[in-house]
Amino acid sequence: MRRSGPAAIAAVILGLEGVALAVVGIIELFALGAGDASSAASGIALIGLTLIGAAALIAFGFGVLRRASWARSGGIVFQVLAIALSLAALTIRPTPWTFVLVLGIVGVVGLVTLIATVRREGADDPRLQGRPSDDA
Repeated sequence: MRRSGPAAIAAVILGLEGVALAVVGIIELFALGAGDASSAASGIALIGLTLIGAAALIAFGFGVLRRASWARSGGIVFQVLAIALSLAALTIRPTPWTFVLVLGIVGVVGLVTLIATVRREGADDPRLQGRPSDDA
C-alpha cells in the first residue's frame, strides 16, 4: 500500500524532532560532564528521560510510515506537548521568540499532518466503516 503525503510529512517531522531532542540530550550530557549541574543524579535522570523521548519520537516516525496507529497517537501526544511547551514559554521574560515560534509552528504542522493521516487511513479501515474485515 502506498504511503500518503501527510504520513510522510508527519514521519519527517517526528524524526527531526527526535534528532533535535537527542542533540539537546547530548548537549546536556556535556554540560553535566563540565560540572554545570547542581545535582548529578537529577542531571543524569533528566538526560536519560530526554534520550528516551528522542528515541520515542524517532520510533513514532518509523511507525507512522508503517501505518501503525500507536505511532500516530503517540505522535499526536508529543505534538500537543510541544504546543503546550511553546505556549508556556511565552511566560518567560524576556520571551524566547525563536523557541516559541519554531516549536509552536512545528507542533501545529505536525499535529495537522498527523490528524490528516489518521483521517485518510481511517477512511480505508474496514473496522471503522462497518464492513467485515478480512481478518475475521
